[in-house]
Amino acid sequence: MEGPRINADEGFSCSKESLLQRELTGSIIGCFYRVYNELGFGFLESVYRRAMFYELIDERLIVDAELPIDVWCRGRKVGHFRADLLIERKVIVEIKCAQSLIASDRRQLVNYLKATGIEVGLLLHFGPKAAYERVVYTKRSARDNPTLADDKSRSA
Repeated sequence: MEGPRINADEGFSCSKESLLQRELTGSIIGCFYRVYNELGFGFLESVYRRAMFYELIDERLIVDAELPIDVWCRGRKVGHFRADLLIERKVIVEIKCAQSLIASDRRQLVNYLKATGIEVGLLLHFGPKAAYERVVYTKRSARDNPTLADDKSRSA
């Protein structure tokens, strides 16, 4: 017996932040729900990352998986991280499969955006209930305040 099907919610608010990469993030979210519908909850992040990679490739998108990105502070390399997925060099995707998301998951994505200068990220939660958060980071002041788009969280 097959479980309920989950459809991507394509509704976005009209704020400036939500318009950034709207079409691309809509495609990524559609891929997320297709993979979730197929696999469900319970696999390791590496399984979801690989499934998302192939689903995004099938959408004819340019995808980098586990791309190493350097972190700089005052002109010195102080570390690096590996983004789960970088789509079209415009959207960072962070994949989580825990029971629930926590604040540090969101903060991690904001830090990735800050380190790269990329403005849009998606936090995809392959949890007991599929959910995503769309995060927009823009330099709105000298303090580099992160901005979460109005449509930051959806679940089905």
